[in-house]
Order: sequence, then structure tokens, then C-alpha cells
Amino acid sequence: MLKKKEFLFIQYIPAVASGLLLTLSFPKTGLSYIAFFALIPWLISLPALTLKQSFYSGFIAGLFHFITLIYWIIPTIHIYGGLHLIMAGSTLVLLCFYLALYPAVFAFLSKKLNAPPFFTPILAACLWTSLEYIRTYAFTGFSWGSLGYSQYLNLLFIQIADFSGVYGVSFLIVLINCVFADFFIMLRKKEGKKSVIVMLFTVFLISAVLFYGRQRLSAIDSLMSSAPKPAISVIQGNIEQDMKWSDEFKDKTVDKYILLSKTIIKDEPELIIWPETALPFYYGYERVLSNLVDQCVRESKTHYLIGSPAFKSHGKETLYYNRAYMLNRFSIVTGTYDKNRLVPFGEYVPFGKYLTFLGKITAQAGNFSTGDRSFIPLDFKEHKTGVLICFEILFPEIASGFVKNGADILTAITNDAWFGQTSAPLQHFSMAVFRAVENRRSIARAANTGISGFIDPTGKILETTPLFTDRAITRQIPALTLISFYTRYGDIFAFSAMVAFCLAFMVKGIRHKFRRNKK
Repeated sequence: MLKKKEFLFIQYIPAVASGLLLTLSFPKTGLSYIAFFALIPWLISLPALTLKQSFYSGFIAGLFHFITLIYWIIPTIHIYGGLHLIMAGSTLVLLCFYLALYPAVFAFLSKKLNAPPFFTPILAACLWTSLEYIRTYAFTGFSWGSLGYSQYLNLLFIQIADFSGVYGVSFLIVLINCVFADFFIMLRKKEGKKSVIVMLFTVFLISAVLFYGRQRLSAIDSLMSSAPKPAISVIQGNIEQDMKWSDEFKDKTVDKYILLSKTIIKDEPELIIWPETALPFYYGYERVLSNLVDQCVRESKTHYLIGSPAFKSHGKETLYYNRAYMLNRFSIVTGTYDKNRLVPFGEYVPFGKYLTFLGKITAQAGNFSTGDRSFIPLDFKEHKTGVLICFEILFPEIASGFVKNGADILTAITNDAWFGQTSAPLQHFSMAVFRAVENRRSIARAANTGISGFIDPTGKILETTPLFTDRAITRQIPALTLISFYTRYGDIFAFSAMVAFCLAFMVKGIRHKFRRNKK
């Protein structure tokens, strides 16, 4: 009995190894190349497992990956959410149990399909891509940890995102892993020749992707050289989270942002950006503090984009919003954007009617409501910017929605103070790189405690700030107006991958039925 139990544990060791290797490929390890072989141990182990064991294996791989990737949830909700450490740990485990279902379903369906060797890598990549797309939007949506994000520094490789989005990069990573895994399996069976065609196809595909990347980098660089380059400033106030909503600290917060803004006026920026909820009060209603902000704007003689909580009375009900205000040089509000994708349990409680005991991390700011989905850009000088607030950088359709409506620059404002010195701030920042490439737009990012910075339309990171420092930086960034394939047509690549896998299942079912009737 003991030997049997030991065997059951040993057969899942490759899944554990792959889960941990996947995490090592994400920021901030600097080991992104690991993603191209991280799945191999787990994939090689699958043929020897039953259907049920394959599901368990995928679940274990996903569980170890996500627990080690988003471990920062524990200190975030323990320190700032006030949850007991045991409750915080339980929250992480429950979320990871849900996320682990996706690689579990991947293993189960891959085993169930049992495609011919020539098609296995491609169909496996289609399935993984489909599941990542579903995870982006299912329930509240949580695409953190999508494989493609691991390659945010690999500029040549990620240029295909202007066609396929981040999902195309994930597809290629899984395809490469599957090809190598199948090759090792064939060698073990002394059938290596059968995998040669798939290997050659993959080499051709990767070569085409790199060639496309080089061509697009050259083309976009040429467009950027002749494009208008407005000077944009981002302000990093570095306000500690436990002091951010303190009534005693409000004046100091406003004074700090005003002082930092004055230091960069000499750069003559066309837009100065303050982070998400930089103002710890309701702008326009607390007159003394609002007047200080307005005076700063008028003295600066330029446009300001400022994050602030807001509210609106709706009958007897009061609705709260996480808002971005655009102010012109006369401190007149010329436009606003209310955050559309809210952070579960941070800005609202899903099924709050039944889960009232959980509360929210940002209890001081009220239970936020979602803004409209029109995604109208905000004007400044001769330009228009689409504003993504914090969590919204995870959702590609928001950025592309702004660009389709005329935005020639994207801005991201966030407050990552919750994350401390963990890997979360860099993981969060890396997602902005893909929004820049997908839409061929520069991104200016202002984060309360960092990472703030600038990204150009090729995904190149132009400048960043250190974490937990007071900073004000200015940069001229290109404002492009071309509309990429991805912006225009959205996730057609992910849809195609989903259709391809479903068709493969249908073909298998038809063939199985035909064989049964023939017998």
C-alpha cells in the first residue's frame, strides 16, 4: 500500500516542476526564456496517466504555479484588508483552486482528444489559448499569469501582438513546449522521424514570427520618427497605503503632489498625470483642498489628468465611482472617465448581498459602481488619451476601445501601494507593454508608489521609476494614429483557436461514430 501511495505522488512531480518553472519565467526573476520549456516535464508525463490522473496533474501544475505567482495576495489583504493571516491564506488558496482548473481542463481535454502526433502540438496550443481567453472574461475576469506576459521584454517575439494580442504569444510558447515534449516522447519510443515535420513547421513559424517582428519594428520606428511627440509628465507621490485615506494626512498628500508637479513645469509638459485616486477626497466637493488643486493647475498653465473618488446621487441611492478628471489650463473639467472594470473585494464585493462578511479593502472610498462602456478619449491640447485605471490594464478590449474612438496616446493610472516590494508591481507593469504593442500606442503610466514610466508603440520601455520613491518625470512620446489589425478586429485569433479545437473534437466524434456504424 505504501509503495502504491509513493507512486501516486511521484507521478505528479513533473506537474509540480512545470508549475514552478512557469512562475520563474515571469517578472521579476529575469528568466523569461524558461517559459519555452517550462511545460515539457508535465507534458511528457501525461501519456502515462489516465484521464482522471491527467486532470489532477493539470490541477497540481496550475496550483503550484498560481500560488507562487500571486503569493502577494496574502500580504495585500492581510495588511490592508484587515483579514486574519489564516483567512488571507485561505483566500489565496481558493482563488488558486479556481485558476488551477484551467490547466486541469487543458490536460483533460488534450487527453480526451488524443489527436494524431502531427496535430497534437497545434491543437494543444489552440486549447491553451482558448482557455486563457475564457479566463480573461469569465466571471469577473482575471488574466493575470497569461503565458504571453512573460515575454514582455522580448521585443522581436511580441510584435505579433498587433495581430493576435497577447494570446498569439501564449500560443507560440505552448506550441514550442508541445513540439519538444512530443519529440522526446517519440525518441523514447524510437519514432523520432514522425515528429520531424511538426518540428520543421514550428521552426518555420518561429522564423516567420521573428521576421514579422523585425519588419514591424522597422516600420513603427519610421512612423515614430515623424510623429508628433507631446511632452507628458507623470507624478509618483509615493503615499503609503495605510496613510492614504487618513483625514489627518489629506493636506500633506495634496501638498506633495502640488510640489512634485511644480518641479517639472520647466519641462513644459502638455499633460501632467497624477495616479489613481491621487486625491483622497471628493474633488469639487471639499472646497478648500479642491481649490488648492485648481490653483496648481492654473499656475502650471497646462492640462492635468487626476485620479479621484467621485459620487453621484441617484434618487435615494448614492453611487460611488473611481474617476479620472481631465482639467484644462484654467482648471475647468473638460472630461471624465469612470473605471469600468472594478477589483473584486477591493472596490466592490461580488454577490455582496450574500458575502457581506468579507467587506472590502478600500472601505474608506465607498462601494464603487462601474462606469459606462463608451470609452470616449479625453482631450488635451491637440491629442486624445484613453485612460485605463489600475485593473483595467488586464482587459485588452478597453485599450482598443479607446483607440478605435480616436485616442492617439494611452494613459494608465494606478495605485500599487498594496503590493509592497513583491513581484506584483512589475507583473502589473508588464501587461501595459502588450496594450502598447496591440494598439500601436505610447503609454504613460503614473503609479502612486511605482512603477511609473513610459512605453513606446513597439513595446519598448523608455523610462521607469523605482518603487517607493517620490518622482516626477517628463518624456516626449510619439502619438501615432494608425489602427492595427488587433485594434480593428479584436480577438479574432483567440476565437479562431477556439473554433479550431472545437472542430477537431467534432471531427473525432464523427469519425468515431462512422467506425462504430461500420463495425
